[in-house]
Amino acid sequence: MKNLQELLTQVSVVTIKGEPDRQVLHLTLDSRQAQQGSLFAALRGYQTDGHRFIDAAIANGASIVLAEVLPTTLHPNVTYVQVADSAAALGQMAHVFYNRPSEHLKLVGVTGTNGKTTTVTLLYNLLQALGYKVGLLSTVENRIGQQVVEATHTTPNAIAIHALLADMVAAGCDYAFMEVSSHAAHQRRIAGLQFAGGVFTNISHDHLDYHKTFDEYIKAKKSFFDILQKNAFALVNVDDKRGNVMVQNTRAAVHRYSLHRMADFRAKILDNSLLGLHLELDGHDFHGRLIGEFNAYNLLATYAAAVLLGLPPTEVLTALSNVQSAEGRFDYIFDQNRRILGIVDYAHTPDALEKVLATIRQLRQAKARVLTVVGCGGDRDRTKRPEMAKIACELSDQVILTSDNPRTEQPEAILADMEAGVPANATHRVLTIADRRQAIRTAYKLAQPGDIILVAGKGHEKYQEINGVKHPFDDKAILTEAFGQSHA
Repeated sequence: MKNLQELLTQVSVVTIKGEPDRQVLHLTLDSRQAQQGSLFAALRGYQTDGHRFIDAAIANGASIVLAEVLPTTLHPNVTYVQVADSAAALGQMAHVFYNRPSEHLKLVGVTGTNGKTTTVTLLYNLLQALGYKVGLLSTVENRIGQQVVEATHTTPNAIAIHALLADMVAAGCDYAFMEVSSHAAHQRRIAGLQFAGGVFTNISHDHLDYHKTFDEYIKAKKSFFDILQKNAFALVNVDDKRGNVMVQNTRAAVHRYSLHRMADFRAKILDNSLLGLHLELDGHDFHGRLIGEFNAYNLLATYAAAVLLGLPPTEVLTALSNVQSAEGRFDYIFDQNRRILGIVDYAHTPDALEKVLATIRQLRQAKARVLTVVGCGGDRDRTKRPEMAKIACELSDQVILTSDNPRTEQPEAILADMEAGVPANATHRVLTIADRRQAIRTAYKLAQPGDIILVAGKGHEKYQEINGVKHPFDDKAILTEAFGQSHA
């Protein structure tokens, strides 16, 4: 419980209508969850406007309303707080309501198109291995120490973030690592958070269904670094040409990492095989269990962030050599009977798919073929669909286009968009099978000894979303099942 005036100490208020000296028992942005003593925050969302639900929140017990536009008729027993930006104000208020949790641990955010989940997971696993109690907010899962809290979005809403961080502080966590999506930055879901550091991995084509233009997508990512304080660090990948753009206006101390340019933190790939990576990392000889150039970047970013947090480089390198990556990221199984390698990866953008396939082609044996099963999600950026198919065809010997999470779209319509990207000289190497389970099984049947099967797009997900309903579905389990049938 907090007094409203205390919650508003960092908020720029336009006006207050009603009694300002009130106790706030609960924060919510969902009118259905409002109760006696609630403060209801009316936020303008991507699909709906919370201002439409002010009366419903009051009917459910809300006694305080935070809004950008006040209703024409004001309830006499309700206090209305008008602000210019409800989302930003809510973040600041949640920070105070939950006793400023991000000030009581070291919070590091990771943003970028690809590598966010792997990097935060590596940081989490690394610091756990070094003996610290750590929190994690990721696409795959949230963790408070070893306790798993289910993740439903890349970045939860502002109230949920501060509540999770408060639980981490209560549990004795020293550090927390979180993915910062472009949606979260644009929607001010990270408002009020005090970051010890921010990491930029890379940026490529994604989420244009939401941001509309690539420039707007870049601005959303950059806005994360714009809010960092001068006592924080900003760590950016300068092999990506937009790495320096991210930190043009930041107050944080800027540090750069690279595999190919001069930078504060550097690494060089000495060997890249299915046994892992051998790197010269920051002048040290390093052997890690992860595979591929993209993971060399993830390992370098993890190392650099840990060192910037003040951890001893030698201890970091020793522990990092044994840490595991995130589930569903270049996650592979091997069929000993037919000598077929199966890889499940979350690659759901053109850039990520290209990097994974390029790595597979680099590591495969001379006569091994690459068979790729790939789809695209419904109700998302349509422009990347033909590009994904084109990349799969260019870097695979056999392609099976299939359903991903169609959501409210018809799978056939999504597949038609993908088929438009298939080069004319590759049509004989492409099958379209809408049923994803059947597509994975077909890839296995078509594979020859020594071949590599990539199942891309869903990675760690344990469901397939069709018409708003999530059905149990696990790429790795289905691929493993197909492998197992060969032994029967």
